[in-house]
Amino acid sequence: MTRQIVLLMFDEVELLDFAGPYEVFTTANRMAQRLTPDAPPPFALATASPHGRPVHARAGLVLQPDSALADAPAAQLLLVPGGVVDALLTDTPLLAQIARRADTAEITASICTGAFVLAAAGVLHDAAATTHWEDADDLAARHPGLQVQPERRWVDNGPVVTSAGIAAGIDMSLHLVARCAGEALARRTARQLDVPWIGA
Repeated sequence: MTRQIVLLMFDEVELLDFAGPYEVFTTANRMAQRLTPDAPPPFALATASPHGRPVHARAGLVLQPDSALADAPAAQLLLVPGGVVDALLTDTPLLAQIARRADTAEITASICTGAFVLAAAGVLHDAAATTHWEDADDLAARHPGLQVQPERRWVDNGPVVTSAGIAAGIDMSLHLVARCAGEALARRTARQLDVPWIGA
C-alpha cells in the first residue's frame, strides 16, 4: 500500500522542519525500491502551501509547492511543520481545512511549533504532546488540556503525533516509517541518512 503524504509549507516555515521529514520519506522510498524493485513505493509525497504560491522559508529559501492545500490529494498522512506560525493561528479557513483533512487522515503529525497549529485547529487536544522546548510553556498556557512533554522527541497518540523541535522531526518521521512500513525499513532509512535513530 502506498500512503499519500501531504506536507504543508508556509511563509516563515522552519526549513529543517519541512526538509527533514521530506528527506526521510523519500529516502525510505529509495530503500524500499532497493529491497523490492517491482513493488510500489510505501509513500507518495505532495507539498502544499495555503494558497498554492511559493513561500519563503524562515532562512529565506524559496519553496515551490505542488499545489494549494485545498487542491492537494487526499492524504493518509498530513504533516504540519513549525516555524513562525502566528499568521496560521489566525487563518480561520486554513485551520478549518486542516481540521477537515485530519478527520480523514490516518495520521496527522506536527513538527516543532506545528503543534500550535494542530491545537488551534482542534486536532490536538486533551492529550500528551511535545514541541520545541523553548515554546513548551507557551503551548501549555494556551492549551491547558494538553500534557506538554518537551523532553520527549516525539509523542504518538495514534491518529495525532507531535515532535519536539526542528531536527526531532527526523526522528518522528522515522518512527512514522516504522509504524507504516515496518521497523526494518525505518532502520535501513536511518542508516542511509546516517542518523543515530534508536526507535521507540
